[in-house]
Amino acid sequence: MTARPIAVVGASAAGLAAAEALRRGGWRGPLTLIGDEPHLPYDRPPLSKQLLHGAWEPDRLLLRTAEQLAPLDLDLRLGTRATGLDVATRTLSLEAGERLACAGVIIATGVAARTLPGADRIAGVHTLRTLDEALALRGELAHGGTPGSGGAAAGEGEGGRRLVIVGNGVLGCEAAAVARELGHDVTLVGIEATPMAAAVGTEIGALLAEEHRARGVRLRTGAVDGFETAPADPAGTGDPQVTAVRLAKGGAGGGGVTRLPADLVLLAIGSRPAVEWLADSALDTIDGLRCDAYCAAAPGIYAAGDVARWDHPVHGRPLRFEHRMNATEQGMAAARNLLAELATTDPAATGAGDGASAQERRPFAPVPYFWSDQYGIKLQAYGLTAGADRVETTVLDRAERRALALYGRDGRAVGVLAAGIPPRQLRALRAVVATPLPWEEARERIGAATAAG
Repeated sequence: MTARPIAVVGASAAGLAAAEALRRGGWRGPLTLIGDEPHLPYDRPPLSKQLLHGAWEPDRLLLRTAEQLAPLDLDLRLGTRATGLDVATRTLSLEAGERLACAGVIIATGVAARTLPGADRIAGVHTLRTLDEALALRGELAHGGTPGSGGAAAGEGEGGRRLVIVGNGVLGCEAAAVARELGHDVTLVGIEATPMAAAVGTEIGALLAEEHRARGVRLRTGAVDGFETAPADPAGTGDPQVTAVRLAKGGAGGGGVTRLPADLVLLAIGSRPAVEWLADSALDTIDGLRCDAYCAAAPGIYAAGDVARWDHPVHGRPLRFEHRMNATEQGMAAARNLLAELATTDPAATGAGDGASAQERRPFAPVPYFWSDQYGIKLQAYGLTAGADRVETTVLDRAERRALALYGRDGRAVGVLAAGIPPRQLRALRAVVATPLPWEEARERIGAATAAG
């Protein structure tokens, strides 16, 4: 009898890591990798940086070429969407009505960009989550701009396009930096006054705000009330073209509605876990796919990457990370634990090799890491920076935007972030938050490291 496949849903960094780990772990049976995009697995962080800038072309984002994937002997289903999962039988439903009974399933569908009502019917309004979306925005930015003019004040006769970015989180700030470097007129709008405050705190966010202003980015605070448009052509065919973004009362400038002229708009207002296709009541899909400490959502069903919300054994609560490093690490952990489960429950029927049967399931307990590049500033962080109840920031050089921040929760240090500090120096601070230390002890260690340069 032919063994049932293991299916990995999501041809992402997490999905690819899981597929490779399954083969390394001894899985000799059929292995199906399903992705709703037509592209081979690619890296997403460069979309808002090197690719949008034009420094990289799409082939440089590929995580593996077709030749490199060949030894995995994958049943590769690109451009195919999963539409349902029967948890009890581990049967996937795919578009066009196909059903795939599986030995195990790893869900790595990531997240999708949030948008605003009606935005998909307005030309010039973009989101930036996929390769195709990034290329579309890059193409429009290429129609105007003066590369290298990022130090000038916006709007001073540069010939660039007027770009309004809605959302001043990580993605919005990175895109704003790239657009200014390309010579465009950029306005960055956020609900919160300080860019990236939710992710890094107000003091680090204020440093970033200073840099964006110095580079010519206009910062505005407010909620979007709607868009103004003009006909795409005299005949009125096609989608109308955006001409302005309206901010509701209470936005920049006080009462009434503030109008921000725009040739292009980027909606960078966050993301939502791609779980809408998981309707089985056995699964908890509130803020991602809920998993235990082993990344298991149900027997034989695991999750990895941005979509997974799992019990972090160190922090003692469910967490979900939209970080690139976590995607790869969790993909490998989910694969390893799935193989260990299958080898225990029914090794003869699964096609698992001897390597798989020798494993034991292990809790997934990473030290989160993320980074962001904006202009010449590199932000790097270990641990948890969002949701802290205590933040202490040391500004080492304001002009150079060099700073170090410590983040605490419930009396313990849980995160550390550095701006403009060499990676080697920051890595030395990882131990402070790997197993969260008491706040005062962590402060002393951070202080000693800072004093040592």
